[in-house]
Amino acid sequence: MPNLNTAEKKFLDQITQLVEENISNEQFGVSELADAVGMSRSNLLRKIKKLTELSASQFIRNVRLKYAAELLQEGSYTVSEISYKVGFGSPSYFIKCFRELYGYPPGEMGNRKELEEEQEVEPEQELQAPVPKKKFPFLLLSFLAIAVIAVVLYFVLRPASDTGNKVKSIAVLPFLNDSNDTTNVYIINGLMEATLNNLQQIKDLRVISRTSVEQYRNNPKPTPEIARELNATYLIEGSGQKIGNQILLNIQLIEAKTDKHLWSQQYRRDTEDIFTLQADVAKSIAEQIEAIVTPEEIKRIEKVPTNNLVAYDLFLKGYDLLGKPTEANLRTAIPYFKQAIQHDEEFARSYAAIAIAFYLLDQNKTEKQFADSINFYADQALFHDSKLPQSLTAKALFYMEHSEYELALPYFEKALEISPNSDVVLIFLVELYVNYLPNTEKYLEYALKGLEIDIVAAYDSSAASYSYLHISNAFIQSGFVDEAEKYIDISLEYLPENLYSQYVKAYIDYAKNEDLNQLNQSLLATFEKDKTRLDILQEVAKSYYYLRDFETAAVYYKAFVEAREMYNLEIYRSENGKIGVTFDKVGEQELADKYLEQYKTWAENDPSIYSNFSLAFYNSYKGNTDKAIDYLKAFTKQDNFHYWTVLFTPIDPLMENLQKHPQYKKVFREIEDKFNANHKRIKKSLKEKGLL
Repeated sequence: MPNLNTAEKKFLDQITQLVEENISNEQFGVSELADAVGMSRSNLLRKIKKLTELSASQFIRNVRLKYAAELLQEGSYTVSEISYKVGFGSPSYFIKCFRELYGYPPGEMGNRKELEEEQEVEPEQELQAPVPKKKFPFLLLSFLAIAVIAVVLYFVLRPASDTGNKVKSIAVLPFLNDSNDTTNVYIINGLMEATLNNLQQIKDLRVISRTSVEQYRNNPKPTPEIARELNATYLIEGSGQKIGNQILLNIQLIEAKTDKHLWSQQYRRDTEDIFTLQADVAKSIAEQIEAIVTPEEIKRIEKVPTNNLVAYDLFLKGYDLLGKPTEANLRTAIPYFKQAIQHDEEFARSYAAIAIAFYLLDQNKTEKQFADSINFYADQALFHDSKLPQSLTAKALFYMEHSEYELALPYFEKALEISPNSDVVLIFLVELYVNYLPNTEKYLEYALKGLEIDIVAAYDSSAASYSYLHISNAFIQSGFVDEAEKYIDISLEYLPENLYSQYVKAYIDYAKNEDLNQLNQSLLATFEKDKTRLDILQEVAKSYYYLRDFETAAVYYKAFVEAREMYNLEIYRSENGKIGVTFDKVGEQELADKYLEQYKTWAENDPSIYSNFSLAFYNSYKGNTDKAIDYLKAFTKQDNFHYWTVLFTPIDPLMENLQKHPQYKKVFREIEDKFNANHKRIKKSLKEKGLL
């Protein structure tokens, strides 16, 4: 902690006292402290960080924990009682935080105090013991006692450091209907879905998606095999039935690798207690596997979606159909949700479900029919529950419908914050950061998270190949060559004929060895497998362009532009500069001027971060090197540009003139340094999040 002056110490004493005065109020957080001290939240955050090197929330938590330590030393209360007294709504979360601050669990506080008291008393006993023979056995016993305590503490604390940090991955397998009455299947499916949704809200867990586990509904396999396919530590099996006004539910928790049954429970509850049942199941599972569940997560799990059981029954019927989103099922589901709302006009989940169903009906259609309906029902869902992940997702989908991607983003991000294991939200975030709001770092982060919970490899080898391709592409764009190679090889293992993966692998190999001839040969071999692929055709042409074999490059580029114009395709306009240079080098001046002018127009109107970069290329080739260097300097202010920017700029014929400019080396070194710094930051971030 930095050295503090009198005023700073007084300020810390003041805010510490304010926290202590509200110690049992778990709702007393940063905003409340800012109000109490008369500061803006942002100013408070900055000042606490400066004075303590802690975030404001960490500071508040540490004050609570120090107060808890004092109560523990008194020995008048249990650990659970103290956790609530100091504002922790969950004893398990309190124990986790206490261990992180002090290095041992709160239950050890009494032993620690006794040990300290013994050590304080020992010098007096030595002075009072004139006969050395009496002192030696006592000291030996004390030493042995301390040694035993140390050994015990080592084995007690070791799980927290060795195994406690391992990811707790869990898969909720499809629940079985124990009844011959198939009309009640939707209720059992609803219980399974509720269990999954509740567990998805626990940040300390990695919860496998429903899509990944659904394949085992009618295709059971041995538990260790399922565990291996899903990369799951634990499996949940369930079965149940509805008998009159009662629900009978059997739940088993299985250690996946060994097929060992760790816990099982049979629940018999009245239908009116269905929400308590759903919450109890999720909390019991979390407790059994020692997952950390925060007070906020407990509240969300225990939150009742509706007080009207008729409305909930109708919702479950619709939700069962929404899980199998064919057009017919979606159109059948919507009336169920609307009927549910008639019974409970504040039923946020039903409003959200209607909005999502309408979005799915409109998805991939040129003419959007339901935009107004999506907006209406999403707004209703948010009005009745603004913190419901489904409400936030519904509103985000409205903005997706209107191609307002920047407005969709904060709703998806908030939904993921509340439900960290939501595969649906992760899918949309990956799509946003790949196609609409390019950001390689975010793309990579969400793609890796999605891969952990949506195990496509378990049910679709083609989808798995493309998932790994996307991750490999994200890695190489950020300069992670080894990781990119690892994932592209996995992609090709799942689908060897994936030509996208084949030519991405060719570029990854180039990033490793910078061998243009090998790149050219790899791309040619890929193109031979499907000569209708215009994307690979232009990649082959580009490889000849970099090799300065302009005659051959012109042959391939001419075939490419003829096909592009014949089919009126708006593709690869960024390559027109290279195409223009190629035609210029082979003496086809008219074509060269045409494509270089198109390249300039495209660059001037390019909304991406690469506009100045492209204009530097154009002006370089035209001999306007002073202008080109100004554009290149402007580009140095950008972030998150691709690795290819650094890798191919030095060998691009478009840049030959600019490379002679006296400032070129300095400016380009700035670009390289910025990329390398960004690469290191992304690497650190991914490691901190356990994704690398």
